[in-house]
Amino acid sequence: MAYSKILAVMFPMLLLAPSILATDPDPLQDFCVADLDGKAISVNGHTCKPMSEAGDDFLFSSKLAMAGNTSTPNGSAVTELDVAEWPGTNTLGVSMNRVDFAPGGTNPPHIHPRATEIGIVMEGELLVGIIGSLDSGNKLYSKVLRAGETFLIPRGLMHFQFNVGKTQASMVVSFNSQNPGIVFVPLTVFGSNPPIPTPVLTKALRVDAGVVELLKSKFAGGF
Repeated sequence: MAYSKILAVMFPMLLLAPSILATDPDPLQDFCVADLDGKAISVNGHTCKPMSEAGDDFLFSSKLAMAGNTSTPNGSAVTELDVAEWPGTNTLGVSMNRVDFAPGGTNPPHIHPRATEIGIVMEGELLVGIIGSLDSGNKLYSKVLRAGETFLIPRGLMHFQFNVGKTQASMVVSFNSQNPGIVFVPLTVFGSNPPIPTPVLTKALRVDAGVVELLKSKFAGGF
Protein backbone atom coordinates (compact mmCIF):
# COMPACT_ATOMS: atom_id res chain seq x y z
CA MET A 1 0.00 0.00 0.00
CA ALA A 2 1.37 3.43 -0.94
CA TYR A 3 2.44 5.73 1.87
CA SER A 4 -0.30 8.22 0.98
CA LYS A 5 -2.98 5.51 1.34
CA ILE A 6 -1.58 4.41 4.71
CA LEU A 7 -1.66 8.01 5.91
CA ALA A 8 -5.25 8.41 4.69
CA VAL A 9 -6.29 5.42 6.81
CA MET A 10 -4.27 6.31 9.91
CA PHE A 11 -4.98 10.05 10.07
CA PRO A 12 -8.64 9.75 11.25
CA MET A 13 -7.55 7.23 13.89
CA LEU A 14 -4.90 9.62 15.16
CA LEU A 15 -7.53 12.34 15.46
CA LEU A 16 -9.72 10.05 17.57
CA ALA A 17 -6.88 8.85 19.80
CA PRO A 18 -7.33 11.50 22.56
CA SER A 19 -11.01 10.65 22.96
CA ILE A 20 -10.28 6.93 22.96
CA LEU A 21 -7.65 7.31 25.66
CA ALA A 22 -9.91 9.59 27.71
CA THR A 23 -12.63 7.00 28.23
CA ASP A 24 -12.89 3.84 30.29
CA PRO A 25 -15.81 1.36 30.34
CA ASP A 26 -15.32 0.66 34.05
CA PRO A 27 -15.82 2.94 37.08
CA LEU A 28 -12.73 4.96 37.96
CA GLN A 29 -13.81 5.78 41.52
CA ASP A 30 -15.87 4.19 44.30
CA PHE A 31 -18.75 6.67 44.04
CA CYS A 32 -19.92 9.38 41.67
CA VAL A 33 -22.80 11.12 43.44
CA ALA A 34 -24.75 13.04 40.82
CA ASP A 35 -24.45 16.81 40.90
CA LEU A 36 -28.05 17.46 39.82
CA ASP A 37 -27.49 21.22 40.01
CA GLY A 38 -24.23 21.13 38.09
CA LYS A 39 -23.85 23.30 35.01
CA ALA A 40 -21.35 21.05 33.28
CA ILE A 41 -22.34 19.29 30.06
CA SER A 42 -24.04 15.92 30.71
CA VAL A 43 -23.12 13.38 28.03
CA ASN A 44 -24.40 10.14 29.53
CA GLY A 45 -25.10 10.78 33.18
CA HIS A 46 -24.32 13.59 35.59
CA THR A 47 -21.04 15.04 36.68
CA CYS A 48 -19.78 13.96 40.10
CA LYS A 49 -20.06 16.05 43.21
CA PRO A 50 -16.84 16.46 45.14
CA MET A 51 -16.92 13.78 47.84
CA SER A 52 -16.47 16.53 50.42
CA GLU A 53 -19.96 17.77 49.42
CA ALA A 54 -21.67 14.40 49.00
CA GLY A 55 -22.39 13.79 52.69
CA ASP A 56 -22.72 10.33 54.24
CA ASP A 57 -26.26 9.35 53.23
CA PHE A 58 -26.02 8.94 49.44
CA LEU A 59 -25.97 5.12 49.62
CA PHE A 60 -29.30 4.92 51.45
CA SER A 61 -32.91 5.88 50.68
CA SER A 62 -36.27 5.45 52.40
CA LYS A 63 -38.29 6.76 49.47
CA LEU A 64 -39.83 3.37 48.65
CA ALA A 65 -40.86 2.69 52.24
CA MET A 66 -44.17 4.57 51.90
CA ALA A 67 -47.07 3.56 49.66
CA GLY A 68 -48.09 5.99 46.94
CA ASN A 69 -51.53 7.58 46.58
CA THR A 70 -53.59 5.33 44.31
CA SER A 71 -56.45 7.82 43.94
CA THR A 72 -55.53 8.41 40.30
CA PRO A 73 -57.34 7.75 36.99
CA ASN A 74 -55.32 4.53 36.62
CA GLY A 75 -55.82 3.48 40.24
CA SER A 76 -52.06 3.17 40.68
CA ALA A 77 -49.09 5.20 41.89
CA VAL A 78 -45.49 4.93 40.73
CA THR A 79 -42.74 6.00 43.13
CA GLU A 80 -39.52 6.41 41.16
CA LEU A 81 -36.04 5.93 42.53
CA ASP A 82 -33.84 6.78 39.56
CA VAL A 83 -30.80 9.02 39.52
CA ALA A 84 -32.93 12.15 39.80
CA GLU A 85 -34.35 10.87 43.09
CA TRP A 86 -31.27 9.01 44.32
CA PRO A 87 -28.12 10.76 43.07
CA GLY A 88 -25.93 8.02 44.53
CA THR A 89 -26.93 5.71 41.64
CA ASN A 90 -25.14 7.97 39.13
CA THR A 91 -22.91 5.93 36.76
CA LEU A 92 -23.81 2.65 38.52
CA GLY A 93 -26.46 1.56 36.01
CA VAL A 94 -29.17 0.68 38.54
CA SER A 95 -32.48 2.13 39.76
CA MET A 96 -35.76 1.02 41.33
CA ASN A 97 -39.48 1.80 41.34
CA ARG A 98 -42.34 0.98 43.67
CA VAL A 99 -45.85 0.70 42.23
CA ASP A 100 -48.98 0.59 44.39
CA PHE A 101 -52.39 -0.49 43.08
CA ALA A 102 -55.94 0.02 44.29
CA PRO A 103 -58.31 -2.90 43.56
CA GLY A 104 -58.82 -2.82 39.80
CA GLY A 105 -55.89 -0.44 39.35
CA THR A 106 -53.48 -0.75 36.45
CA ASN A 107 -49.99 0.27 35.45
CA PRO A 108 -50.94 0.90 31.80
CA PRO A 109 -49.12 -0.61 28.82
CA HIS A 110 -45.70 0.99 28.65
CA ILE A 111 -42.10 0.52 27.54
CA HIS A 112 -38.75 1.21 29.17
CA PRO A 113 -36.50 2.15 26.25
CA ARG A 114 -33.23 1.96 28.14
CA ALA A 115 -33.52 -0.93 30.60
CA THR A 116 -34.46 -4.51 31.35
CA GLU A 117 -36.75 -4.81 34.37
CA ILE A 118 -37.02 -7.42 37.11
CA GLY A 119 -39.69 -7.20 39.78
CA ILE A 120 -41.27 -8.83 42.79
CA VAL A 121 -44.87 -8.65 43.98
CA MET A 122 -44.89 -7.46 47.59
CA GLU A 123 -48.59 -7.88 48.37
CA GLY A 124 -51.84 -8.68 46.61
CA GLU A 125 -52.44 -10.32 43.24
CA LEU A 126 -51.18 -8.77 40.01
CA LEU A 127 -51.77 -9.83 36.42
CA VAL A 128 -48.43 -9.17 34.74
CA GLY A 129 -48.42 -9.05 30.95
CA ILE A 130 -45.51 -8.78 28.50
CA ILE A 131 -46.10 -8.43 24.75
CA GLY A 132 -43.46 -9.77 22.42
CA SER A 133 -42.31 -7.97 19.30
CA LEU A 134 -43.62 -8.60 15.79
CA ASP A 135 -40.91 -11.26 15.48
CA SER A 136 -42.73 -13.30 18.13
CA GLY A 137 -46.13 -12.70 16.55
CA ASN A 138 -47.02 -10.05 19.15
CA LYS A 139 -47.55 -12.87 21.64
CA LEU A 140 -48.90 -11.93 25.05
CA TYR A 141 -47.15 -13.63 27.96
CA SER A 142 -49.17 -13.19 31.14
CA LYS A 143 -49.61 -14.66 34.59
CA VAL A 144 -51.26 -13.75 37.86
CA LEU A 145 -48.53 -13.34 40.47
CA ARG A 146 -48.83 -13.20 44.24
CA ALA A 147 -46.62 -11.94 47.06
CA GLY A 148 -43.06 -13.20 46.73
CA GLU A 149 -43.33 -14.12 43.04
CA THR A 150 -41.16 -12.42 40.45
CA PHE A 151 -41.20 -11.40 36.81
CA LEU A 152 -38.74 -10.35 34.11
CA ILE A 153 -39.30 -7.86 31.28
CA PRO A 154 -36.68 -7.54 28.53
CA ARG A 155 -35.65 -4.05 27.50
CA GLY A 156 -37.98 -2.33 25.07
CA LEU A 157 -40.93 -4.76 25.29
CA MET A 158 -44.40 -3.44 26.08
CA HIS A 159 -45.84 -4.61 29.39
CA PHE A 160 -48.48 -3.86 32.03
CA GLN A 161 -49.70 -4.85 35.48
CA PHE A 162 -53.30 -5.06 36.69
CA ASN A 163 -54.59 -5.65 40.20
CA VAL A 164 -56.99 -8.58 39.90
CA GLY A 165 -57.45 -8.92 43.66
CA LYS A 166 -59.94 -7.34 46.06
CA THR A 167 -57.29 -5.61 48.17
CA GLN A 168 -54.37 -3.23 47.65
CA ALA A 169 -51.38 -4.62 45.79
CA SER A 170 -47.82 -3.46 45.40
CA MET A 171 -44.61 -4.41 43.64
CA VAL A 172 -40.98 -3.30 43.60
CA VAL A 173 -38.94 -3.40 40.41
CA SER A 174 -35.29 -2.89 39.55
CA PHE A 175 -33.68 -1.69 36.32
CA ASN A 176 -30.21 -2.02 34.86
CA SER A 177 -30.09 1.71 34.17
CA GLN A 178 -29.93 4.77 36.39
CA ASN A 179 -32.50 6.37 34.05
CA PRO A 180 -34.61 3.65 32.36
CA GLY A 181 -37.12 6.05 30.84
CA ILE A 182 -40.78 5.29 30.26
CA VAL A 183 -43.12 5.48 27.29
CA PHE A 184 -46.78 5.13 28.30
CA VAL A 185 -48.50 3.86 25.17
CA PRO A 186 -51.92 5.56 25.51
CA LEU A 187 -50.39 8.86 26.62
CA THR A 188 -47.79 8.76 23.86
CA VAL A 189 -50.30 8.02 21.12
CA PHE A 190 -53.14 10.29 22.24
CA GLY A 191 -51.41 12.91 24.38
CA SER A 192 -48.22 13.76 22.47
CA ASN A 193 -47.13 17.39 22.24
CA PRO A 194 -47.84 18.52 19.58
CA PRO A 195 -50.59 15.99 18.85
CA ILE A 196 -50.20 13.27 16.24
CA PRO A 197 -52.42 14.35 13.31
CA THR A 198 -55.84 12.75 13.53
CA PRO A 199 -55.73 11.36 9.94
CA VAL A 200 -52.58 9.43 10.85
CA LEU A 201 -54.32 7.79 13.80
CA THR A 202 -57.60 7.11 12.00
CA LYS A 203 -55.65 5.25 9.32
CA ALA A 204 -53.36 3.43 11.75
CA LEU A 205 -56.13 2.44 14.17
CA ARG A 206 -58.83 1.93 11.52
CA VAL A 207 -61.42 3.99 13.37
CA ASP A 208 -63.39 7.18 12.71
CA ALA A 209 -62.00 10.60 13.49
CA GLY A 210 -64.57 11.02 16.28
CA VAL A 211 -63.10 8.07 18.16
CA VAL A 212 -59.58 9.50 17.87
CA GLU A 213 -60.69 12.95 19.05
CA LEU A 214 -62.49 11.41 22.02
CA LEU A 215 -59.37 9.51 23.05
CA LYS A 216 -57.21 12.60 22.58
CA SER A 217 -59.51 14.50 24.93
CA LYS A 218 -58.96 11.85 27.60
CA PHE A 219 -55.19 12.43 27.60
CA ALA A 220 -54.99 16.14 26.84
CA GLY A 221 -53.97 16.83 30.43
CA GLY A 222 -51.56 13.89 30.68
CA PHE A 223 -52.08 11.07 33.18
